[in-house]
Amino acid sequence: MKKFGGYVPGIRPGPRTAEYIDRILTRITLPGALYVAAICVLPTILISQFKVPFYFGGTALLIVVGVALDTVSAIETHMITRSYEGFMKRGRIRGRR
Repeated sequence: MKKFGGYVPGIRPGPRTAEYIDRILTRITLPGALYVAAICVLPTILISQFKVPFYFGGTALLIVVGVALDTVSAIETHMITRSYEGFMKRGRIRGRR
């Protein structure tokens, strides 16, 4: 931040800025990590406790969702670069920024 002249409004530069950024990153990362852990463990719980015939483990589920999101993003980027608006009449795909 210092190299590019950036600052956080209302926070003094130096150690206080570092503490502020660390606190914000912790607050953002913790809920995300808990959510990912729950998604990884949920299929195992469903299979063992409720005898649900679910054939994907938590890690496989995360990989499938990640690949699907990357594929949608790549298709969207390709369509935008080719100036093709056939699939883009309503703008970007819902749930994405």
